[in-house]
Amino acid sequence: MVVTRDNEVQISARNVLKGKVKNIVTGMVIAEVTLEIAPGIEVTALVTKASCEKLGLTLGKEAYAVIKASDVLVAVD
Repeated sequence: MVVTRDNEVQISARNVLKGKVKNIVTGMVIAEVTLEIAPGIEVTALVTKASCEKLGLTLGKEAYAVIKASDVLVAVD
């Protein structure tokens, strides 16, 4: 858990997208969590089931998609 004096979490990732949990598909170990960040725009992440539970993720809850990657690949047919 990250705790700061003003309760704001500061991270090094540059891409943080606020959204609401639209869907959660829970497996034995992994949970697929979909956030709607704007009408019709969704981001899906795979997290451990334990992390999903620890974060208290439920439908409609506000959450953040934090994207930190060294590469983004684009492909076409």
